[in-house]
Parts: sequence; C-alpha cells; structure tokens
Amino acid sequence: MRHTLAILVENRFGELARIVGLFSARGYNIESLTVAETLDPQVSRVTLVTCGDDQIVEQITKQLNKQIRVLSVVDLTSLNHTEREMVLIHVNAEPGLARQEVLNLVGVFRAKVIDISESAITVEATGDRNKIDALLRLLAPFGIHEMVRAGTLAIGRLPVTNSEESRAELAVTEIRKRLTTTQNRETTTHESLLRQRRGS
Repeated sequence: MRHTLAILVENRFGELARIVGLFSARGYNIESLTVAETLDPQVSRVTLVTCGDDQIVEQITKQLNKQIRVLSVVDLTSLNHTEREMVLIHVNAEPGLARQEVLNLVGVFRAKVIDISESAITVEATGDRNKIDALLRLLAPFGIHEMVRAGTLAIGRLPVTNSEESRAELAVTEIRKRLTTTQNRETTTHESLLRQRRGS
C-alpha cells in the first residue's frame, strides 16, 4: 500500500540521513521525498512517499517518533488530505498541427508553457499524481526530451463545521431557486414571442 508521511524534524545536519536510513534498513524504497523549512526556520517538514506493508510502515513510524530530533510523524494515508506534484517537461512541438495539439493538451490540463523554441516547448504542470501521469502519457507520442518531477507535497484538509455545511447547503438552494426563476422567465418570454408570431 502507498503511504504518505508528514514528518516534522529539527533542521540540523544529518537528520534526513537518519530518516532515510530507517527505510533502507528495512529494504523499503522511497518513491518521493521533499524537504523544506517551515514557518520556523529551525524546523523542517519532510513529506515522504513509500509503498509497503501497513504493519512495517507503522513500525518505522514508531521508530521515527523515538528519534530525539523528530518532532512529529503523521501518516496522512488514511486521513482527509490534499496531495500535489509539479512537473517540468521538454516536449517536441514542431510548428503546425503538432504544436497546436500539444498546446491544446496544455490547456486541457491547465498547465503552462514556460519556454518555447522553434521545435519544442517546456510545460509546467501541477496536480495530483493521476493528473501528472495522464499528462505525461498523452504527451509521450509527441516525444518527451526531458522530464523533471518534484516529489509529493501533502497537507491535511481544513475541517468543515456544521454551520459551514449549513451555509453551503443554503447557498446551493438559493442558486437553484435563482436558476429555476430564470428558466421560468425565459420559458414565459419564449412562449409569449411564439404567441405573438402566431397572432401576426
């Protein structure tokens, strides 16, 4: 099973090596790894993605929690959270139909063109793993020269209170009422015009 771990650790030399060492010691590969400072420059957040048996990953998580400079470890896998990746792609895009097709794909995936030459373009895309995989799969027939893919970033979703849910339901109800009113007016106007044409 795929696991996404969020780890807060003191921003010190050698701490990342210790974390990675716990996984390599168990023979587990790390699919992606991103590290950056938090709002507190003395603390770094590590987002780590690995695949493995749930019990083994749980054991590794417990061992991580025992590390002196590890402040917290959260397995986001079973929690409500958002994941994003970014990719930069050099893809063939000869002037003409091929370039237009590539640009159409870029638009469909809400990606961006960040560089362009006579025969190729550089595309930047952000999204979840499935979106990035789909874009790469569709661009592959055109010829991908180079691809740089950032590791997974993950963050828990904001909690929704009952009052917020109620407001959201009321807003949806109000929108539906307005749409119904507008449709009824349009229908009435249309029927009136038809009667006028028949009368003339």
